[in-house]
Amino acid sequence: MPAEWQPHAATWLSWPRPDGISFSNRYEEVLPTLGELVRAIAPHERVDINARNEQVESIARRTVGENVKNVFYHRIRSYEPWCRDHGPIFVNKIRGSISEFRNSTASPLAVIDWAYNAYGNKYPLYDDDDAVPQRVADLLKLHVFSPNIVLEGGSIDVNGQGSLLTTTSCLLNPNRNPYLNQQQIEQYLRDYLGAENILWLDGGIDGDDTDGHVDNLARFVNPTTVVTVVEPDLLDVNYQPLQENRNRLQTMRDQDGQLLRVVELPTPGLVEYGGRRLPASYANFYIANNVVLLPTYRNPATDKLALDTLQDLFPNRRVVGMDSTSLIWGLGSFHCLTQQQPAG
Repeated sequence: MPAEWQPHAATWLSWPRPDGISFSNRYEEVLPTLGELVRAIAPHERVDINARNEQVESIARRTVGENVKNVFYHRIRSYEPWCRDHGPIFVNKIRGSISEFRNSTASPLAVIDWAYNAYGNKYPLYDDDDAVPQRVADLLKLHVFSPNIVLEGGSIDVNGQGSLLTTTSCLLNPNRNPYLNQQQIEQYLRDYLGAENILWLDGGIDGDDTDGHVDNLARFVNPTTVVTVVEPDLLDVNYQPLQENRNRLQTMRDQDGQLLRVVELPTPGLVEYGGRRLPASYANFYIANNVVLLPTYRNPATDKLALDTLQDLFPNRRVVGMDSTSLIWGLGSFHCLTQQQPAG
């Protein structure tokens, strides 16, 4: 699996439906941010949008703007918009046990169709979401491999050189694959993603319904550097788990045996809706061709610190901060919404 900063052919999204559960009662308030997201990506790479039906496609077209070029719509059904988790995982080269693909003359690009069960059966009706990778692969005429284990794209992050970050709280959760132990899951990651160096963090942040997706906690920004979120308030519920993750990362090594460089990202502080804490995180940025899209949360001091930190780490890309407060009502942000298709 290539790293996210490697060249993209496209970005895939699944447009939310008005009657979905992610943005219940606040759907119209979310649309401007979704349109801004698409318009920020489209100048740099193709944007492919899955639309459940004619009504959803019409809303998406109106929101994005009919005059925006490089945006394409497909009648691919989904219930919720979190394409990072239910969408296809694209790979350029498969190692391990799938030798028939590695040795074939087929396209070097393939799709991994992990099973999807809505974060441990937390939400009803996810069969259409689970089918998205196969439908995208059919559209693109790409080979599909189905490992037949549950894995969401937001639960892993790779550096494109054989190292992979994930969390025990998610991948080892019995609501995903109760009959598999850590060693067995690691073998799937080796076989299907070429991950030879698997780095395990522990838990996630408060309010996260994914059981601790790593894309809210720590991310590779180049082959040897990881950013990790830290909470300065000792009394905050997130302080201890984030410190534990940072401490673990400082002892971890890359695939070549070198210690990782660890850079801290702030938290945006407490972000709530209806008395519920939301999993707002600056780690949920998306790396597109030429730009990095950073979610911001109306906290000027931490928004600026996060932006400056990432800009230093991506000197050849422009880091763009965009208000993600409305999106986080649905418990996700830019990275959760997007899935990159690497250049073949």
